Amino acid sequence: MLIIDSKDCENIDKALKKYKKKFEKSKALLQLRERQSFTKPSVKRRGEILKAIYRQKLASGKIEA
Repeated sequence: MLIIDSKDCENIDKALKKYKKKFEKSKALLQLRERQSFTKPSVKRRGEILKAIYRQKLASGKIEA
């Protein structure tokens, strides 16, 4: 649960902005989307390896972004 401290004279828009920022930092939406479907650990690992290979190729200059 997210709690936002607001002062008496603070605008509701500012409080909403603080809430949105806190919500984004908590990564609750990412967790929710991740839990919607099960991904096998071997598939996750393969994706991580492919991303690492891609990043390495970008860093070495073999691929231009």
